[in-house]
Amino acid sequence: MKRLIVTTAVISALILSGCEQAQQAGESNETQAQHQTSQALPMITQSSLDQIAQSLKVNYQLVTNIPTDKCDKEKADGACFEVLLSLTANTEIKSKDWSIYFSQISPIQSYESDSFSVKHINGDLHRISLKDDFAGFEKGETKTLLFRANFWSLSETDALPNYIVAADNLTAKVIESTKTVINPDTGLEVLPYVSPYTDEVKQFKRTHSDKTQWLTTERLFERNQAVTKHRADIENVIIPTPMQLTSQAGTLDITQGLALNWHNVALTDVDAAIQRLASLGVVLNPKGVPLNLRITPDEDAKIGSYQLQVASEGISVVGVDANGVFNGLQSLAGLKTIGSNHLPLVEVNDEPHYAFRGILVDVSRNFHNKAFILKLLDQMAAYKMNKLHLHLGDDEGWRLEIPSLPELTDIGSKRCFDPSEQTCLLPQLGAGTDSNSGVNGFYSVADYQEILVEAKRRYIQVIPSLDMPGHSRAAVKSMAARYNKFMAKEQPEKAEKFLLHDPEDKTVYSSVQYYNDNTINVCLESSYHFIETVMKDVKAIHSEVNHPLTRYHIGADETAGAWVESPACKAFLAKHNAQIAGPKELGAYFVERVSNMLADLGIEAAAWIDGLEHTNPNNMPAVIQANAWHPLAWGGHQSAHKLANYNWQMVVSSPDVTYFDFPYEADPKEHGYYWASRQINTRKMFNFMPDNLPVHAEFWLDRADNAYIADDTVKTDESGKIISAPMNKGVKFLGLQGQLWSENTRTEATAEYKIFPRLIALAERAWHSANWAVPYNYEGFKYSQDTNTFTDEKRKLRDTAWFDFAHTIGKKELPKLELGNINYRLPTVGAKIINGLLHANIAFPGITIEYRLLEGEWQKYTGPVKVDSQVSVRSVSHQLDRYGRELVIENIEQTKLNN
Repeated sequence: MKRLIVTTAVISALILSGCEQAQQAGESNETQAQHQTSQALPMITQSSLDQIAQSLKVNYQLVTNIPTDKCDKEKADGACFEVLLSLTANTEIKSKDWSIYFSQISPIQSYESDSFSVKHINGDLHRISLKDDFAGFEKGETKTLLFRANFWSLSETDALPNYIVAADNLTAKVIESTKTVINPDTGLEVLPYVSPYTDEVKQFKRTHSDKTQWLTTERLFERNQAVTKHRADIENVIIPTPMQLTSQAGTLDITQGLALNWHNVALTDVDAAIQRLASLGVVLNPKGVPLNLRITPDEDAKIGSYQLQVASEGISVVGVDANGVFNGLQSLAGLKTIGSNHLPLVEVNDEPHYAFRGILVDVSRNFHNKAFILKLLDQMAAYKMNKLHLHLGDDEGWRLEIPSLPELTDIGSKRCFDPSEQTCLLPQLGAGTDSNSGVNGFYSVADYQEILVEAKRRYIQVIPSLDMPGHSRAAVKSMAARYNKFMAKEQPEKAEKFLLHDPEDKTVYSSVQYYNDNTINVCLESSYHFIETVMKDVKAIHSEVNHPLTRYHIGADETAGAWVESPACKAFLAKHNAQIAGPKELGAYFVERVSNMLADLGIEAAAWIDGLEHTNPNNMPAVIQANAWHPLAWGGHQSAHKLANYNWQMVVSSPDVTYFDFPYEADPKEHGYYWASRQINTRKMFNFMPDNLPVHAEFWLDRADNAYIADDTVKTDESGKIISAPMNKGVKFLGLQGQLWSENTRTEATAEYKIFPRLIALAERAWHSANWAVPYNYEGFKYSQDTNTFTDEKRKLRDTAWFDFAHTIGKKELPKLELGNINYRLPTVGAKIINGLLHANIAFPGITIEYRLLEGEWQKYTGPVKVDSQVSVRSVSHQLDRYGRELVIENIEQTKLNN
């Protein structure tokens, strides 16, 4: 769907106009009597608007995902879902000329209502307006709006909070019934105005061919049985798994603590690791067990390699560098079991599999504060992860103070209700009206430098990302406000110095997130002056705390068909027609130019694969990081291999498994998006073989749980040109990165819930090369459910390794996360009624299970127990202060019959 780029003035007019004529097909013809009724309503006052915000009850009910003949066949491949939006007035509402603004991720195609019309504004923002014949609400009256939106809605968290009631010249207010509340058990936000999704046919699946199964308690029970029956000895297990570990009989008592002998290791090299040990109860004591630290350089060894020995006479850690000693101490912490002062006797020889072991955290869509990042750094270091890709700029927010351009945070870090966007951005993603709310904010220079300092103490490189040229609306609007400010002062030279859009551009386009004004104009020299100024400021911020900015992520992804009608671009193309054939090549030109600009500043460029694959490798710097994010089920291995064959540094970021904003399980109450995968639990992350992307077609399914084929053989077009091919012999990936995108991750608690414990499995796959993984076939191969390169023997090795890993998480690692105050996801409980007895189990043995009958008291589950009514189950944290999501087994008698 394409829409016209609109200026600030036009956006303001669109939003504030209370008399715009509805143009949707199927609206009722207004009668003279209705018109007179509408005219009789008084204009809304502030007190009336406040009353609407307080008393109007909104209900959001998904009707169906099954497309009908009313779906727009030209949009979303003919797919659409229907929502019934009900508005009930608890008190009489007799006023006109007010509107409701709300966020709906999928744009609305059409609607039906006697009282309201609805219009897409920009991005996810929509407006509900009163029809001319609107006659007000009687007390207790309900009015409805049935709308159809693109694609599907499979999760209750697809709806977004904070509907806003607004009117000309009045203060907009959030409708109370659409605000979030915090579930006291899970710590997550809940949307009370959304009706539960319960229909497996109409609400749970995308299409009739969707084979996804709802993860019920019974299915969970069957899945958990193997891990529950496994008997694991986890005392000498370290996560991530070392390259080599041998153990001996006996243990070392560290009740008296550890006596450190530093040798050639400086305290500042490892103080964060020492603090980690202390947080787990391992104290320093001159009279304690000797702990000898030493650096023994080895030029042939990988950075961060180490040896650890826990013997009856003491402990030694030898690293090839200070990072190695640090990692060895983290492995020592990995041996520690909370509540025990005995360590197993082991010898460890270890090195990382990948040099790049990272996670992306999006703080742009919804801000996550400094305290959250500092906690994350602690846990990253604990599991030997070393790259924090901090996504600081996107359409919905700019989160880093840039001293040279204060407008970026003065305006771009806030969303509120300012239609002109001269003081803040539009309230996308259900941001509400409060510019000081938790979803808004930015890191000051001091905040960001503290993050850099703490990251460096943990051998973590911070890679900032300020997405461009697409995903740049926050920057574009901030610089537009700056332009307006200086034009008003009659200072056009200052106004245009950092301008990112062409005011005369009439291009009609829509980004993937449905923005029509989110792309930096790549034909303006002021755009490059802006980028250079920002990068020089960021580089200086890094340098001041001795955390050099050596790599920067451009983003460069999902650039829609912008610039086509821009006069600036037409002039630019006419001037450079020998080098650039047309508008479609402008994106590649931008990436090439910015990459070389960064190289001139001593900064290596990184970008998403779709922003890079159209560039000319001959025009790019020698060192380029490419993040491969195309779904494996859609042939994602092909683009990854193509760019890896350029000898670029490929970081695997496959959304099928590494996108932590996706749900853990297939259940409408599970939080997250699902465009590439409906379920990414910790085990799926553990099962990943990142060295061999196409092999997953043998045992994974696509997003609708259907089999797919991954063809990694040479493919050519009709002219014989190679379209795709295997990786060249000897080519390897640089590393692995998990992603937390934050469109509907509004709180720090939700962010931690989504990251943990999946991050532990991510660290395992980034650090350790599993003996069950299928090596990459450089000759090429066509993988499917019918091939068997992942043999039964390898499957058994993997499953056994997972069972040990799951026991270790449940019994050793989750208690450590609790000590770190991490709001990790407690797994839902598997349960089944067999012969009248409740049987229950859990994905991570060691976690307590509770049950209750009807609405009775919760009781600890210790074994099969007789039940004769509806029963609920949940998991409990080790500290007994937090609970997993409650599941209900309702039909006891039917369950008995099935058994």
